[in-house]
Amino acid sequence: MCLFPFQEFIRVCVRDPRLHKDGRWHTHVDYEICLHTNSLCFRKKTSSVRRRYSEFVWLRHCLEQNAFIIDVPKLPPWNPFFSLQNTERVIQRIKGLQRFLEIVLHTSLLLSDSRLHLFLQSDLSITKIARCAVGKTRYTVAEAIQCSRTGCIRSEEKVSCDSDCESTSSSGLGLSVDTSGRGSPIFFQSDGDPEPFCSFSETTSPLTEY
Repeated sequence: MCLFPFQEFIRVCVRDPRLHKDGRWHTHVDYEICLHTNSLCFRKKTSSVRRRYSEFVWLRHCLEQNAFIIDVPKLPPWNPFFSLQNTERVIQRIKGLQRFLEIVLHTSLLLSDSRLHLFLQSDLSITKIARCAVGKTRYTVAEAIQCSRTGCIRSEEKVSCDSDCESTSSSGLGLSVDTSGRGSPIFFQSDGDPEPFCSFSETTSPLTEY
């Protein structure tokens, strides 16, 4: 008799917004996605990638096309004036992106989409994800995920059409900002989750200084 039955869990958190420079006048923000799971649906039990808002939009569009009988959760609204200087809006967006992924990851039908797995566990751009998912790359989905963060597959530079149009003219935000030292992750344990996982702290602003 099994005293401790297997309990499947999938944990995801979105954190650490960073500002990046696109050319001379424009910027964009990306976010770290941390995944921790014991689910057999995933090849990696822990992973971390960085994605920008426009890539979330692309993912939702893909899932929507592939899921005719269910409603795909909505993303936080696009804002042409989004700025890391507005801490409240940043936190709202982070929460919205995380909520989107939580719902997606707990919808069995959506877990069958290989583009979701590549989005969460590979360094590929969305252009390469789309090609890999239909077998138009020299590597398989499994190989792309396995080689993530090891340099086996070189991630191509994001093309201009990936832009989420949340750019600003020169306003003192020209240099890339690394906020990894701010808003440190909190580790917790829960039933069925024997290992710690990071969670964004609502009491700690990820942008205490800028």
